[in-house]
Amino acid sequence: MQAFLKTGKASSSNSNTDKQAANAPVERRKPPAPWVEKYRPRSVDDVVEQAEVVAVLRKCVEGADLPNMLLYGPPGTGKTSTILAAARQIFGDMYRDRILELNASDERGINVVRTKIKNFAQLTASSVRPDGRSCPPFKIIVLDEADSMTHAAQAALRRTMEKESRSTRFCLICNYVSRIIVPITSRCSKFRFKALGETQIIARLQHICELEGVRIDPDAYKSIVRISAGDMRRAITTLQSCYRLKGAEHTINTDDLLEMSGIIPEHYLEDYLEVCRSGNYERLEHFVREIGYSAYSVGQMMDQFVEFIVRSGSLTDKQKAIICDKLGECCFRLQDGGSEYLQIMDLGCTIILALK
Repeated sequence: MQAFLKTGKASSSNSNTDKQAANAPVERRKPPAPWVEKYRPRSVDDVVEQAEVVAVLRKCVEGADLPNMLLYGPPGTGKTSTILAAARQIFGDMYRDRILELNASDERGINVVRTKIKNFAQLTASSVRPDGRSCPPFKIIVLDEADSMTHAAQAALRRTMEKESRSTRFCLICNYVSRIIVPITSRCSKFRFKALGETQIIARLQHICELEGVRIDPDAYKSIVRISAGDMRRAITTLQSCYRLKGAEHTINTDDLLEMSGIIPEHYLEDYLEVCRSGNYERLEHFVREIGYSAYSVGQMMDQFVEFIVRSGSLTDKQKAIICDKLGECCFRLQDGGSEYLQIMDLGCTIILALK
């Protein structure tokens, strides 16, 4: 301060300090990655459950040729993760140059096949890496959600698969193999991915909880399995969402998971059936309004009600058939934009008549 009063300038030491602070690199925190991406399998051996496709890809990693592949099955079973993990092992540092990944639900027209896919397929691939190590002389085109591609695009794709078979391998990924045209399925080795079992999902969730420091009740693991229905991606996302909402100090329990996932507690289904047994339409209307005030999804309720009715021991087979038939009709109307209130009332009236 005295130096400034005498000279009218700040001291050199202070100015140097300010300059150093201004020039110091600013440390930027990386945004937290979703656990689905953070714990995605990095090698073929990390893939859970799918023994057949893992055995084939392991041979390819060891040096065997890779066929055109069609991977199909329920969502969240590891189809995309498996082929990407195999590609990382096969190509190493050249992974990004040798892979073209397209989501066919976004880019599904014939123009994409004629431009992006065809141009990439026509590129030649070297059998030697930049570091001198050997490498398969082909590229891989991954078409995710291929069942959303138009028939014209699929028809154009089959010719490209034939012409560029020396330098390009195709991997089509879909949920419904019946939507892929026969000329393409006949050119691919088909592998079905099955829904993951309870043991595999719980083991993976326990591994994540240990690494992330998540507090969770042992019984809550089985609740996540029921909510996810064999979908590993949904199980991990549900766990992370609940952890972020409740905080690190909170111990996650079954009620937290049901609240997070929107699953309707089973006592609502029991009460709904009991109200229908009474045969009182006014009680039914009052109960339906209460469900609406609770902000539960009627579509979710009907999905759960199907399993509840099938497992019910107090209903005859004929009653179950009548109720399930009406459930299908109401679900169709809901998907078509029908009123939730009217559909659940219609279902309740049918149940009352079936139980008389």
